[in-house]
Amino acid sequence: MKGSKRKSRRVLPGFGLSMGFTIFYLGLLVLIPLSAVFIKTSGLSWGEFWETVTAPRVLASYKISFLTAFFAALVNLVFGLLVAWVLVRYQFPGKRLVDSLVDLPFALPTAVAGIALTAIYAPNGWIGKFLEPLGIKVAFSPIGITIALIFIGLPFVVRTVQPVLQDLEKDTEEAAAMLGAYRARTFRSVILPELIPPLLTGFAMAFARGIGEYGSVVFISGNMPMKTEIAPLLIMTKLEQYDYMGATAIAAVMLVLSFLLLLLINYLQWRAGRRVIAE
Repeated sequence: MKGSKRKSRRVLPGFGLSMGFTIFYLGLLVLIPLSAVFIKTSGLSWGEFWETVTAPRVLASYKISFLTAFFAALVNLVFGLLVAWVLVRYQFPGKRLVDSLVDLPFALPTAVAGIALTAIYAPNGWIGKFLEPLGIKVAFSPIGITIALIFIGLPFVVRTVQPVLQDLEKDTEEAAAMLGAYRARTFRSVILPELIPPLLTGFAMAFARGIGEYGSVVFISGNMPMKTEIAPLLIMTKLEQYDYMGATAIAAVMLVLSFLLLLLINYLQWRAGRRVIAE
């Protein structure tokens, strides 16, 4: 009887095989390479490790990487929702072209994006030459880094929100309108709660991509230590100097901090999803 009950709970067969393959696949492609970072770092003593990861130049690179990635993801959270809303709710000429342009940062090599953004926002660039007299320096500053991360992170938010918007039933919105609710209240009370989980997912993906981004940032940042030097560039610098343990130590700290932040975002997403189901 117990065996039959256990078998009846499994609707789809092959759980053991598929689960084993999943663990093997994740272990081979994710866990083993990541564990190599910590194994290599273990060659440092605790004092050497602490001295490496808390050096002023390293701390400055952490700050620049995480803050610019956070603000870029925050901007994409707002404008990614706006772009997804326009693509789903409105019909206009050239809609398919705009929809395909959203995926352009996925296909475009990041180095090409970095060079293009630098050419545009440099002091003698198309846009930079108008900002320079106003005292606004975009290229070779944290603002330029943030713009580059906004460029490469926008598709993550749009593509996670867009399917949810398409699947939303309009009956609830129409009922709210018939009951006298204004459009702003309908959006805030009916639509937005359904969009919070995908918005958090898109934010997490854009934030994670921004933390580790290198190609599109290395050109527009100017790579000035203590000012515009990002952590991935500092890791590359140490690798070029054959300081492998120092590079893996910085990478290990980045990995742990990123994992904790993503874990927090996933927890908030889970809470938001449960709240939506409960309502």
